[in-house]
Amino acid sequence: MIYIFLGAPGSGKGTQSKMLQKHLGIVSISTGDALRSEILNKSEIGIKAKSFMDSGMLVPDDVVIDIIKSKIKNVEYEKGFILDGFPRTEAQAKVLDNLIKSLDKKIDKVFNFEVSDDVLIKRISGRFSCKKCGALYNHYFKTPNVKGVCDDCNSTEFESRLDDNEQTVKQRLEVYRQTSLPLIEFYKKKNLIVSLDASKISSLIFENLISSIKNNKQ
Repeated sequence: MIYIFLGAPGSGKGTQSKMLQKHLGIVSISTGDALRSEILNKSEIGIKAKSFMDSGMLVPDDVVIDIIKSKIKNVEYEKGFILDGFPRTEAQAKVLDNLIKSLDKKIDKVFNFEVSDDVLIKRISGRFSCKKCGALYNHYFKTPNVKGVCDDCNSTEFESRLDDNEQTVKQRLEVYRQTSLPLIEFYKKKNLIVSLDASKISSLIFENLISSIKNNKQ
Protein backbone atom coordinates (compact mmCIF):
# COMPACT_ATOMS: atom_id res chain seq x y z
CA MET A 1 0.00 0.00 0.00
CA ILE A 2 1.44 3.32 -1.09
CA TYR A 3 -0.58 6.51 -0.74
CA ILE A 4 0.43 10.08 -1.56
CA PHE A 5 -1.15 13.06 0.21
CA LEU A 6 -1.14 16.32 -1.72
CA GLY A 7 -2.41 19.61 -0.36
CA ALA A 8 -1.36 23.13 0.53
CA PRO A 9 0.31 23.82 3.88
CA GLY A 10 -2.41 23.66 6.54
CA SER A 11 -4.77 21.46 4.51
CA GLY A 12 -4.69 18.77 7.20
CA LYS A 13 -2.80 16.12 5.29
CA GLY A 14 -0.38 15.65 8.20
CA THR A 15 -3.21 14.95 10.64
CA GLN A 16 -4.87 12.54 8.21
CA SER A 17 -1.63 10.70 7.45
CA LYS A 18 -1.08 10.03 11.16
CA MET A 19 -4.66 8.77 11.52
CA LEU A 20 -4.28 6.51 8.47
CA GLN A 21 -0.91 5.27 9.70
CA LYS A 22 -2.52 4.08 12.92
CA HIS A 23 -5.54 2.63 11.10
CA LEU A 24 -3.58 0.62 8.51
CA GLY A 25 -0.42 -0.07 10.47
CA ILE A 26 1.88 1.38 7.84
CA VAL A 27 4.50 4.12 8.08
CA SER A 28 3.85 7.81 7.36
CA ILE A 29 6.69 9.88 5.93
CA SER A 30 6.40 13.63 6.44
CA THR A 31 9.04 15.44 4.42
CA GLY A 32 8.40 18.60 6.45
CA ASP A 33 9.08 16.79 9.74
CA ALA A 34 12.11 15.05 8.25
CA LEU A 35 13.57 18.36 7.07
CA ARG A 36 12.91 20.06 10.41
CA SER A 37 14.68 17.17 12.15
CA GLU A 38 17.69 17.69 9.88
CA ILE A 39 17.63 21.42 10.70
CA LEU A 40 17.46 20.70 14.43
CA ASN A 41 20.43 18.34 14.13
CA LYS A 42 22.28 20.98 12.08
CA SER A 43 23.14 18.39 9.45
CA GLU A 44 24.46 19.34 6.03
CA ILE A 45 20.98 18.79 4.56
CA GLY A 46 19.39 20.80 7.38
CA ILE A 47 21.66 23.81 6.93
CA LYS A 48 20.96 23.78 3.19
CA ALA A 49 17.20 23.49 3.68
CA LYS A 50 16.78 26.09 6.44
CA SER A 51 17.21 29.20 4.31
CA PHE A 52 14.56 27.98 1.86
CA MET A 53 12.02 26.98 4.55
CA ASP A 54 12.43 30.23 6.49
CA SER A 55 11.55 32.25 3.38
CA GLY A 56 8.61 30.02 2.40
CA MET A 57 10.36 28.66 -0.70
CA LEU A 58 10.48 25.02 -1.79
CA VAL A 59 13.52 23.06 -0.68
CA PRO A 60 15.51 21.91 -3.77
CA ASP A 61 14.49 18.56 -5.27
CA ASP A 62 17.83 16.83 -4.70
CA VAL A 63 17.70 17.50 -0.93
CA VAL A 64 14.16 16.15 -0.48
CA ILE A 65 14.67 13.16 -2.79
CA ASP A 66 17.79 12.05 -0.89
CA ILE A 67 15.74 11.92 2.33
CA ILE A 68 12.93 9.91 0.71
CA LYS A 69 15.35 7.45 -0.91
CA SER A 70 17.11 6.75 2.37
CA LYS A 71 13.81 6.03 4.12
CA ILE A 72 11.71 3.87 1.79
CA LYS A 73 14.49 1.37 1.16
CA ASN A 74 14.42 0.36 4.85
CA VAL A 75 12.71 -2.86 6.01
CA GLU A 76 10.06 -1.03 8.06
CA TYR A 77 8.59 0.41 4.84
CA GLU A 78 8.08 -2.94 3.08
CA LYS A 79 4.37 -3.22 4.02
CA GLY A 80 3.70 0.19 2.55
CA PHE A 81 3.84 3.85 3.43
CA ILE A 82 2.14 7.24 3.17
CA LEU A 83 4.01 10.15 1.62
CA ASP A 84 2.89 13.38 3.29
CA GLY A 85 4.08 16.44 1.38
CA PHE A 86 6.05 14.62 -1.30
CA PRO A 87 6.25 14.94 -4.23
CA ARG A 88 5.72 18.68 -4.54
CA THR A 89 6.70 19.10 -8.17
CA GLU A 90 6.18 17.13 -11.37
CA ALA A 91 9.95 16.56 -11.54
CA GLN A 92 9.89 14.98 -8.08
CA ALA A 93 6.90 12.84 -9.10
CA LYS A 94 8.80 11.41 -12.08
CA VAL A 95 11.82 10.57 -9.91
CA LEU A 96 9.52 8.96 -7.35
CA ASP A 97 7.84 6.86 -10.08
CA ASN A 98 11.19 5.43 -11.12
CA LEU A 99 12.23 4.82 -7.52
CA ILE A 100 9.02 2.94 -6.67
CA LYS A 101 9.23 0.87 -9.86
CA SER A 102 12.80 -0.09 -8.96
CA LEU A 103 11.42 -1.49 -5.68
CA ASP A 104 8.75 -3.45 -7.62
CA LYS A 105 5.93 -1.47 -6.00
CA LYS A 106 3.17 0.84 -7.22
CA ILE A 107 1.25 3.89 -6.02
CA ASP A 108 -2.33 2.99 -5.03
CA LYS A 109 -3.93 6.45 -4.75
CA VAL A 110 -3.03 10.13 -4.63
CA PHE A 111 -5.30 12.15 -2.33
CA ASN A 112 -5.62 15.88 -2.97
CA PHE A 113 -6.79 17.83 0.12
CA GLU A 114 -8.68 20.94 -1.02
CA VAL A 115 -9.22 24.03 1.21
CA SER A 116 -9.69 27.76 0.49
CA ASP A 117 -6.74 30.12 1.05
CA ASP A 118 -8.59 32.13 3.74
CA VAL A 119 -9.05 29.03 5.89
CA LEU A 120 -5.49 27.87 5.25
CA ILE A 121 -3.99 31.19 6.37
CA LYS A 122 -5.91 31.03 9.67
CA ARG A 123 -5.03 27.40 10.19
CA ILE A 124 -1.31 27.98 9.76
CA SER A 125 -0.73 31.45 11.21
CA GLY A 126 -2.91 30.56 14.21
CA ARG A 127 -1.36 27.22 15.15
CA PHE A 128 0.84 26.61 18.17
CA SER A 129 1.87 23.59 20.20
CA CYS A 130 2.68 22.50 23.72
CA LYS A 131 6.45 22.71 24.21
CA LYS A 132 6.43 19.68 26.50
CA CYS A 133 4.19 17.07 24.82
CA GLY A 134 3.66 18.53 21.34
CA ALA A 135 -0.17 18.76 21.56
CA LEU A 136 -1.47 20.98 18.75
CA TYR A 137 -3.71 24.04 19.13
CA ASN A 138 -4.93 26.99 17.08
CA HIS A 139 -5.77 30.57 18.13
CA TYR A 140 -8.80 30.56 15.77
CA PHE A 141 -10.11 27.00 15.89
CA LYS A 142 -8.81 25.10 18.92
CA THR A 143 -7.55 26.74 22.09
CA PRO A 144 -6.78 24.88 25.36
CA ASN A 145 -9.80 24.25 27.61
CA VAL A 146 -8.05 26.33 30.28
CA LYS A 147 -6.27 29.34 28.82
CA GLY A 148 -2.51 28.92 28.91
CA VAL A 149 -2.63 25.31 30.14
CA CYS A 150 -2.13 22.25 27.91
CA ASP A 151 -5.10 19.88 27.95
CA ASP A 152 -2.86 16.80 27.75
CA CYS A 153 0.01 17.43 30.17
CA ASN A 154 -0.90 20.66 32.05
CA SER A 155 2.25 22.40 30.84
CA THR A 156 2.10 26.19 30.55
CA GLU A 157 4.80 26.47 27.89
CA PHE A 158 3.80 26.78 24.23
CA GLU A 159 5.62 27.51 20.99
CA SER A 160 4.94 28.43 17.36
CA ARG A 161 7.00 27.64 14.28
CA LEU A 162 9.01 30.61 13.00
CA ASP A 163 7.66 30.11 9.47
CA ASP A 164 4.02 30.18 10.65
CA ASN A 165 3.57 33.95 10.23
CA GLU A 166 1.00 35.36 7.79
CA GLN A 167 3.50 36.85 5.32
CA THR A 168 5.47 33.62 4.99
CA VAL A 169 2.25 31.59 4.84
CA LYS A 170 0.99 33.62 1.86
CA GLN A 171 4.33 33.10 0.12
CA ARG A 172 4.18 29.35 0.79
CA LEU A 173 0.65 29.16 -0.63
CA GLU A 174 1.65 31.08 -3.75
CA VAL A 175 4.59 28.73 -4.33
CA TYR A 176 2.31 25.75 -3.76
CA ARG A 177 -0.30 26.96 -6.27
CA GLN A 178 2.37 27.46 -8.94
CA THR A 179 3.73 23.92 -8.59
CA SER A 180 0.60 21.95 -7.66
CA LEU A 181 -1.38 22.25 -10.90
CA PRO A 182 1.14 20.39 -13.11
CA LEU A 183 1.57 17.80 -10.35
CA ILE A 184 -2.17 17.17 -10.02
CA GLU A 185 -2.49 16.89 -13.80
CA PHE A 186 0.40 14.41 -13.82
CA TYR A 187 -1.47 12.07 -11.46
CA LYS A 188 -4.85 12.68 -13.11
CA LYS A 189 -3.44 11.26 -16.34
CA LYS A 190 -2.50 8.15 -14.37
CA ASN A 191 -6.06 7.96 -12.95
CA LEU A 192 -4.74 8.11 -9.39
CA ILE A 193 -6.14 11.42 -8.07
CA VAL A 194 -8.93 11.53 -5.46
CA SER A 195 -10.04 15.01 -4.33
CA LEU A 196 -11.17 15.44 -0.73
CA ASP A 197 -12.96 18.42 0.82
CA ALA A 198 -10.50 19.20 3.60
CA SER A 199 -12.49 22.12 5.01
CA LYS A 200 -14.57 19.64 7.05
CA ILE A 201 -13.70 18.43 10.56
CA SER A 202 -10.93 15.83 10.63
CA SER A 203 -13.21 12.89 11.54
CA LEU A 204 -15.40 13.46 8.46
CA ILE A 205 -12.38 13.86 6.19
CA PHE A 206 -11.02 10.58 7.55
CA GLU A 207 -14.33 8.80 6.89
CA ASN A 208 -14.19 9.92 3.25
CA LEU A 209 -10.55 8.88 3.04
CA ILE A 210 -11.22 5.35 4.34
CA SER A 211 -14.27 5.00 2.10
CA SER A 212 -12.19 5.86 -0.96
CA ILE A 213 -9.48 3.37 0.00
CA LYS A 214 -12.06 0.58 0.48
CA ASN A 215 -13.69 1.34 -2.87
CA ASN A 216 -10.29 1.19 -4.54
CA LYS A 217 -9.73 -2.35 -3.19
CA GLN A 218 -13.07 -3.69 -4.41
